[in-house]
Amino acid sequence: VKIVVTNGEYDDTLQAYGAGLVEAAVTSQVHLSLLQLQGLEDGYNGQVAFPEGRLSLNPLGFLLFQMGGDLEDLEAALNKSSQSRTVGSGSCSALIKLLPGNKDLLVSHDTWNTYQSMLRIMKKYNFSFRLFPKDKAVIPGGTQAFSSYPGSIFSGDDFYILSSGLVTMETTIGNSNPDLWKFVRPCGAVMEWLRNIVANRLARSGKEWADIFSQYNSGTYNNQWMIVDYKNFIPGAPAINQGLFTVLEQIPGMIRTADKTKELYETRYWASYNIPYFEEVFNASGGQDLVKKYGSWFSFSDNPRAQIFRRNQSLVTDLESMVRLMRFNNFKNDPLSECEACDPVQNGENAISARSDLNPSNGTYPFGALKQRPHGGTDMKMTSYGFFKKYELLAVSGPTWDQVPVFEWSTSPYSSLMHLGHPDRWDFPTVHVRWSE
Repeated sequence: VKIVVTNGEYDDTLQAYGAGLVEAAVTSQVHLSLLQLQGLEDGYNGQVAFPEGRLSLNPLGFLLFQMGGDLEDLEAALNKSSQSRTVGSGSCSALIKLLPGNKDLLVSHDTWNTYQSMLRIMKKYNFSFRLFPKDKAVIPGGTQAFSSYPGSIFSGDDFYILSSGLVTMETTIGNSNPDLWKFVRPCGAVMEWLRNIVANRLARSGKEWADIFSQYNSGTYNNQWMIVDYKNFIPGAPAINQGLFTVLEQIPGMIRTADKTKELYETRYWASYNIPYFEEVFNASGGQDLVKKYGSWFSFSDNPRAQIFRRNQSLVTDLESMVRLMRFNNFKNDPLSECEACDPVQNGENAISARSDLNPSNGTYPFGALKQRPHGGTDMKMTSYGFFKKYELLAVSGPTWDQVPVFEWSTSPYSSLMHLGHPDRWDFPTVHVRWSE
């Protein structure tokens, strides 16, 4: 399946030519991404040789590192139910916040993941790739700063600061409707991780990003993407330009996108917490069935994180208070963290930065996400209008410890899990990430 859209205001010949250019650019960037991955694999294996002819990537090598998110959904699509993700398991919290007087626009993201994943690398790429072979024009998103992992050529979290003026990020919404897996097909699709890379490199606006990313929908690693275009933000301006903020949601067989600048301006924030915003996506992906079975925890407006963001976002007035909210977990004392069907009712999952390891192993829980497990918020990243111009950000690694005990492997219930290369105690401060060039 391929979708190419042209603008009827232009001559037919220009439309036809432009459609060809776009397709060539997308195809070229896919090839370059795979070549980069080939180089990574060859370098690791100590067999460096410029590739001639066909790529020779090991399908069970570094390619698997890139496909972690896609594989979770492929397991479900291929009916490997024993390997499917835990019911209700979230992957990330995100917040976009307009400060009072529109003096700044803050963009922040918490990764939620298994604690074994906490070997992290902050990366900056500066690639002078051309839009087309033998063309002087370079790609808009050639410079990228992002959080990542060893062996990965993209973020995976995902959180990117791009030279195009865009900041892109996502939280996983998944798919709970088995009827949709029929749209996951081996032909006519490109895995999400690769479409993500291509869109980040080629797009100049939120709409362009959505248009590029929407091509060849694999129906895997299904996320809500948020694209902020800082080119359309003027600090202190009384009005906000359209095109500042775009939202895209993907599930198998469906992608929905919209400019949500007006809503961001009116509500002063946008929060994302693993539940689809678009009603059509929510319904098609099985959201209503989850609400009927488990209650409001699965609803867009009444999920615990939705309520906490709604209550606390007005407390954000600067960088420090934004970091504080994104690391927020006061589950022992916060009524919004309570789970009435749980015993005990306080639950470490129900916070902006989860700490599910703190839930008692002998508790009673209605579904898997609320149980004790080695899973939670594993970092925080945040940028601002001033920071993004230099690809700078504030970041902190490890599970939150602002209001809860510090995570230590040796004293946790998971000391026997492999965590080679990890520090034992995760009490690291927030750092200001700066680059030498």
